[in-house]
Amino acid sequence: MASFAVSVAKNVGMLGSPYCGQTRSSLCKHISFLSENGSRSLCFSRGFHRLVDRQLQLANFSPAAASRSKNKKLLHVLAEKVAEVQELSVYEMNELNRGSPKYLRFSDVKDPITKQPVNALGDLVPFSNKLYDGSLQTRLGITAGLCILIEHNSEKNGDRYEAIYSFYFGDYGHISVQGPYLTYEDSFLAITGGSGIFKGAHGQVKLHQIIFPVKLFYTFYLEGIAKLPSQLTKPTVAPSPMVEPSAAAKKCEAGAALPNFTD
Repeated sequence: MASFAVSVAKNVGMLGSPYCGQTRSSLCKHISFLSENGSRSLCFSRGFHRLVDRQLQLANFSPAAASRSKNKKLLHVLAEKVAEVQELSVYEMNELNRGSPKYLRFSDVKDPITKQPVNALGDLVPFSNKLYDGSLQTRLGITAGLCILIEHNSEKNGDRYEAIYSFYFGDYGHISVQGPYLTYEDSFLAITGGSGIFKGAHGQVKLHQIIFPVKLFYTFYLEGIAKLPSQLTKPTVAPSPMVEPSAAAKKCEAGAALPNFTD
């Protein structure tokens, strides 16, 4: 992260920089950084371009030579903001009081021996569970989404789903994810965006099945957002089948739940 910031600053703020006479738009498209093997270009998303434009506008960025020192400092800060990977851990708990999940069977596949229906391609599973922070001391909100069954794995006694769902964090906003949801082992899903403080978020999230489908642990690797508030980054309780939210968090008592959390 530090080398990224330094390199961006070099490319923007130093004498002789090719970017000193460029517009904001050009700057967004041509920011580069120095890798271990030399200099190479990065292809940034439109969201990154908008973030750069906005930050430069707020800071009164000027390509004039007289502003190079200020520009260098600004890009240091901006690079730190968009390049840092921040970890966020949360627990998803199915407390069996939300009528979730629902299994909608659309396939007609049956077990050849028992003749009973088995999970198969095309089955749908809408769900919504309660969401707690990594310390299990704060109710954050809920998860809500849909799983589409891709394959039943009889050898592993589980299923592979393609999942699309969101994590709701009260007034802080939400994070959306998409990717493989495996009932029998860990998987990684892509962070596809968010709202509130998570606007512009990207990266990936690790899904750890503690006890499927009632107790799950997630580790988000968030990029492209400002520093997370301390309320979301308390020390994490190591995942195990025995972990439970605090009594106060379960009851959503004052100080043990986010403001305006989704229930």
